[in-house]
Amino acid sequence: MYPLTRLRRTREFDWSRRLVQENNISSSDLILPIFVKDGKNIKEEIKTMPDVYRYSVDNLEKIVERTIKNKIPAIALFPETKKEKKDNNGSEALNENNLICQSVKEIKKKFKNEIGIICDVALDPYTNHGHDGILKNNYVDNDLTIQILIKQALLQASVGCDILAPSDMMDGRVIEIRKALEKNKYKNTKILSYAAKYASNFYGPFRDAVGSTQKNKIDKRNYQMDYHNSKEALREIRLDIDEGADMVMIKPGLAYLDIISRAKKKFELPIIAYNVSGEYSMLKLAIKNKLIDERAIYEMMISFKRAGSSAVITYFANEIVEKYL
Repeated sequence: MYPLTRLRRTREFDWSRRLVQENNISSSDLILPIFVKDGKNIKEEIKTMPDVYRYSVDNLEKIVERTIKNKIPAIALFPETKKEKKDNNGSEALNENNLICQSVKEIKKKFKNEIGIICDVALDPYTNHGHDGILKNNYVDNDLTIQILIKQALLQASVGCDILAPSDMMDGRVIEIRKALEKNKYKNTKILSYAAKYASNFYGPFRDAVGSTQKNKIDKRNYQMDYHNSKEALREIRLDIDEGADMVMIKPGLAYLDIISRAKKKFELPIIAYNVSGEYSMLKLAIKNKLIDERAIYEMMISFKRAGSSAVITYFANEIVEKYL
């Protein structure tokens, strides 16, 4: 009680503030997403995501080297698939020479296990309708989609992917992928499930980056989570843990800190937040237009850690290390 207790005492100097800090962030808490596209010697800025680029496979070396130098433990790969390679069933996802397979092989060849590689297990970058699965009677068929996802996961594991990240939100896909991995001797391949992926309005720039904009009126809310719900997220996470997920993701991150916090208190496994494209672009554009100070980037990362995230997938990853750590 005042005046015996004065909470400002420990805030007086920089050293005293650092001494009692409850949360910090390090390079080990960050994961960098990287977009890949067809072609040669390409580094192409994404219009909706300032300072974020698409790279051709032959041009990945510099961005991966930079990320390793910054001691960031993992990258997440996402492809921009050419229109002519897309079809109703996302067949390109099973092409042994698709962009993701090429990228994983190239990175492993040059960097071995210096950095982890996360691969998205989903069909939306490969379907001509932009949905995460197989359409049947204008509805994404859960069980048919899982059969394709199993094959996609095994292909990615076979080329050297370290962490498979099913992002489709089909019921039961984690256990089916895990059983297939065990059966095919990929027992050490890790699964980071998009356990609570909400049908969010913050994904627009990402969909532009990979070219997966929806081409019909089928609503993704019939398989991605309703953002009105929080208890349902805990059920989704519990199911994925029981089915063999090693880590779970909550996406988006910034608008769902309450979900991250509740999940961290309830479950004893790593919780990964995805600082998604819309969150990135809003903040980046506000900084570029001098509406807010760039230190808001670091402040946002601390909010993820404060909520309970073990790590954050963020397009700011290298910038955070180079400017703030």
